[in-house]
Amino acid sequence: MFSDPTLKSLEQTVAFTERRHAILAGNVANTDTPGYQSKDLSVDTFQKSLRDAIQADRQEREMSPGLRLSLLGSSSQGTTPSFEDSKKVAMESVRDSMKQIVYHDGSDDSLEMQVTQIAKNQSMHTMAIAMMKSQFRQLQMAITGSANV
Repeated sequence: MFSDPTLKSLEQTVAFTERRHAILAGNVANTDTPGYQSKDLSVDTFQKSLRDAIQADRQEREMSPGLRLSLLGSSSQGTTPSFEDSKKVAMESVRDSMKQIVYHDGSDDSLEMQVTQIAKNQSMHTMAIAMMKSQFRQLQMAITGSANV
């Protein structure tokens, strides 16, 4: 369950939205600061990185166990990278997308624009948290054998 790509994706989404919220709040705090250049994290870059990581995991899951073992065996000899390595690299690129701060050209510094971005970011965060809660409720129901959780 904890290695499930859905839960990993939701975890990365929550981390991204929390980091982005801090950056957007800084923009609002510095709205009247002369020469301040607003910052943001690229939602498109994050979503592309996350999509690539999910696709790498999906490809590995769809592969036959025999082929997977043969590739893992050859990677231990240093000939080709394993799927575990490629999934790890893909997830690291998702984390790296959270570090790439984009500076705007100053044409969209309005307070209204920043508040709109904060509201969109909050919606994404709330959705990810709700989906994580649902995943954990399902796990709790499976453990207890009861639907009254």
